[in-house]
Order: sequence, then C-alpha cells, then structure tokens
Amino acid sequence: MFGKETFINKTILIYGFGLSGKSCFNFLKNKNEIKVFDDNFSLRNYKNKKFFINRSKIVKFNFDYIILSPGIDINNCKLNNFLKKNKKKIITELDIFYLSFPKNKKVTITGTNGKSTTCQILYKVFRSNKSDVRLVGNIGNSPLSEKKIQKKTIFIIEASSYQISYSKYFKTDHAVILNLSPDHLERHGNIDKYAKAKLKLIYDQDKNKQSYIEKNNPIINKNILIKKIKSNLNKLNYNKSSFFISKIKNTYLLDQNNLNNIHFIYFICKKFKFVDKKIFLTLNKFKGLKFRKQLIYNKKNLQIINDSKSTSFSSTNGLLKTYKNIHWIVGGMYKKGDKFKINKSYYKNITAYIIGNNKKYFEKQFKNKIKYKCFTNLKNAILKVKKQIEVDESYKTILFSPAAASFDQFKNFEERGEYFNKLIKRFFKR
Repeated sequence: MFGKETFINKTILIYGFGLSGKSCFNFLKNKNEIKVFDDNFSLRNYKNKKFFINRSKIVKFNFDYIILSPGIDINNCKLNNFLKKNKKKIITELDIFYLSFPKNKKVTITGTNGKSTTCQILYKVFRSNKSDVRLVGNIGNSPLSEKKIQKKTIFIIEASSYQISYSKYFKTDHAVILNLSPDHLERHGNIDKYAKAKLKLIYDQDKNKQSYIEKNNPIINKNILIKKIKSNLNKLNYNKSSFFISKIKNTYLLDQNNLNNIHFIYFICKKFKFVDKKIFLTLNKFKGLKFRKQLIYNKKNLQIINDSKSTSFSSTNGLLKTYKNIHWIVGGMYKKGDKFKINKSYYKNITAYIIGNNKKYFEKQFKNKIKYKCFTNLKNAILKVKKQIEVDESYKTILFSPAAASFDQFKNFEERGEYFNKLIKRFFKR
C-alpha cells in the first residue's frame, strides 16, 4: 500500500520552512508540485522564492497533502482557518518518512525530559553491536536526509509531542515514553491533552509491537488512551538502580533522571538481545551532550555544571537530589503548570539565584522552601555566587539549570549555555 511511490505527482503545501520544512521540500520537490508558505519569509529563503506562495493564493489549490512543521500552532498562525478546514490533509515529516520506508525498524523515544541523551546512548549501543543504525528526528537530523537506507537499517527517532500529535500515518516498532510531567501546556491546553499527544505514539502502534512507559506515572495511568493500547505494553519499575550504580563508573549518568532513563535503555537493548558487556561499556564511555548536565569545571572543592537545556523543574530536580551544597542559577520563561516540587529534606542544601524577567514567579515557588536572591542578569548572578563560595571551604556545586525557557533573554538554550561557559571561563581560572 505504501512506499516511495506514495509521493509522486502530488500537489503539496509545506507550511513552515525551518529544518523540518526544508527536509520535506528537498525530499519531495523533484517528483511533486510543491508550494511553500512561512509566517516569516526571510532572505535566507530567497533561492527557493519561486516555490513560495502568498496567503491569498493558497485557496486556489486543491492540495493532496499539507505538511505542517511541528513549530506551527494550528490555533495561532496565519493559516489557522485554512488548516482547520483542511485538517484531514495535514501530515508531518514523520508521516512522509514512515510512508516512504514502512518496513524499516524504528525505535521512537518521547517524554518530557532526557529524550536526546537517551537517544544518543541507545544509538551508540546499537553502533557498538555493528548495527546499521541512524539517529534522527527532533535531535536535529532529518530522517528524510538519510542516504543508502537498506532493509536492515534501524532508526532511533527522537519525537516531540508536536510531531506526534500532528502525525496521521506514522507507526513505530518500539514506542518509548520516558517520563511525563507538565510541559508545553501553553500549546496543548492542559496536562491531559499533553499526555494524549505523547500516548498517541503508543496508541497508533500495531499489535505485537513493543511499547514502554513508567509503571507508576499518574499522568499516564489516568489517561483514557492507556486503556486502548494494542501493542505489548512494558511497564518499567525503577528497581534496578542499585544494579546500574554497581556497573556504571560514569558519574555523568548517576543523577536520578539519567538512572531512570537507563532502565529504558537497558530494557530496549535486551529486546534486541544485546549483551550486558557492550551495553555498560557504551554507558561508561558516554561523555554527554552539550548543555545537558555538562560538567565544565572541576577543581579543588568546586564543580560547575552547565544544564542550560533544562526548561522545567522536573528536568532539574534529579540534579538537585544528586549534589550537596548547591548554588543554583535558575530563571527564564516558566512553563505553564510547572511547579517546584522536591522533598523538603533537600531544602537546606540549595541556594537559588534567580535571573530573567519572571522573578516573581520563581520567588513564589521558592518562598518558605529554599533561600533565594534575585539578579538582573546571568553575569551578576555568577559574580554573586563567586563571592559567596570564596568564603566556603566545603565542597560545593554551581548548577546552571534554568528550569525555564530562554526566550526572555536569549535566542535559545544553546546561546544561553554558550554565554554561561564564556562567563565561567572569564571569572573562574582553571
């Protein structure tokens, strides 16, 4: 039914010309009539200008498909009325990939925190077992740009809730929801709809495929979709932590979030019959991804961690439970529905330094829980931390884990992370 011939001689609208839109465009342009629309046309798109279409002319075409980039909010965009009238035609990059390569094995990972790190580790384990494996999806590599795909090629795919919710045809052999806590509620509306978007990855699976969730996640367990799963549902307990701690010498992986996600990695690897020796060899060699719990300074009685990727309290909590004497730099654009919840036994361990334009929100979260101070910018916060620790002889950790999006002061988490590294290099001599 499906295959590469699915997208031949079709009239297709691509809405959104970012990484996802461009990969779809390059994959489809030679054998289809392609039109492109973007809310923000820029000079960078000038070489493809002839494919761009004005909003007023879109209604004149009878499109077979409308490919929607994940960053487009159907309820808040320039084509919202057109999209709602043509909702049945909306597909995604993941749909094109699946319809073009339906028989290739796919391991798709989603969740609120730890997706990229989990995908990267799993990819390396597959590589160590001599598999023809590709790492694609939300991690930055388009599956449609992959070359020399064979029948035995396996795909490790990082998928966001936006990609999953818009997809109509995409199916995966192994579907993984690492964890679930409030996130992206400004787009999904409420936690139940967010959970539904994630669970759709499993709900859309065929019988006899494999799916993986946290056994005791209340958000997942109360969602109605969980009762309609056709695949083999594996519910994971976090009961192997002591086993992993005894085997893993890589301190980067020994915080609570990573330990939880290693359960998923190990369980999937066992489904593929990989031996422990290669699994743990890969885990112990893993150096981590930039700006994700990244140790950038470790000297005498001080370590500094750059976790700029953190955009919610749930992604930071594992680190707050792992280290002692923490000077925590936090702040930015908070997520709707996000709350600072951590056992009170950790309160005395933490001093927060709040930055960004939403100080009142963070003050409210921390009041009567942990000590905190407010600063106009990241530089001032670091200077204050430096002054504080100079009189403290005990071992301490400077943790830059903002637990919020970067857009109030930075373009993205990468720019925020690079700036933090630059300041640390300037103020802390190695």
